Amino acid sequence: MSVLSTTVIDELRLRLRGGVHLPAEAEYADACRLFNTMIERQPALVARCAAPDDVIAALDVARRHDVPVAVRAGGHSVAGLSLCDDGIVLDLRAMDDVEVDPQRRIARVGGGATWAQVDAATQEHGLATTGGRVSTTGVAGLTLGGGSGWLERKHGLACDNLVAAELVTAGGRLVRTDADHHPDLLWALRGGGGNFGVVTALELALHPVEAEIVGGLALWPYDRGGGAARPVPRHDAQRAGGPEPRVRVLHRTGGR
Repeated sequence: MSVLSTTVIDELRLRLRGGVHLPAEAEYADACRLFNTMIERQPALVARCAAPDDVIAALDVARRHDVPVAVRAGGHSVAGLSLCDDGIVLDLRAMDDVEVDPQRRIARVGGGATWAQVDAATQEHGLATTGGRVSTTGVAGLTLGGGSGWLERKHGLACDNLVAAELVTAGGRLVRTDADHHPDLLWALRGGGGNFGVVTALELALHPVEAEIVGGLALWPYDRGGGAARPVPRHDAQRAGGPEPRVRVLHRTGGR
């Protein structure tokens, strides 16, 4: 593994409020531990970013010294894109604030937040958006990659609910994109991946969702199927503005 010069490390330490972690430190090992434990890559250091200014500073150093960069938030990157060998990993987990505007039905989410944090904040207002099926998944990574979730059939993918974003470009400029500002960039971010910049904040559309929802797979003996399906209340589905409930009956004949 290559080692960055002391000069580069010292510059990052001076410019980053979040801190810099090297391979011998516990914080480094924590940042390099992904959901997919088969991914083993060795970055030169981890830059813990506490604000967009930290991201700008880290990208500036990486650009001037021609060092590869990876972005780590939730760390669910199955392909291992949250890590890079011999480079700088930007750890955004300190940027995890979630602010909910129930009147506008918008959640402003930090680039390092997970879906558990979003769900907890939005549920207080009876709102939700399409998020990951695993609560520890990072919001930014899932949304920028498309984002399949429980609410997608009614409210679209996670990226369909992205109405604005703030990101630091490769050139080190903090940019806001929405319907009125750089709309082409917003179009690209909605499922186009994370290579358009380091997203430091997202704004997601929210939708009314009851606090308790019953769903999933329920199994009964075949001769009790009719009785099990009968209590499903049609008026509850109509009250929620959704389609009438449907029950699919699977009947296996023959064999054991």
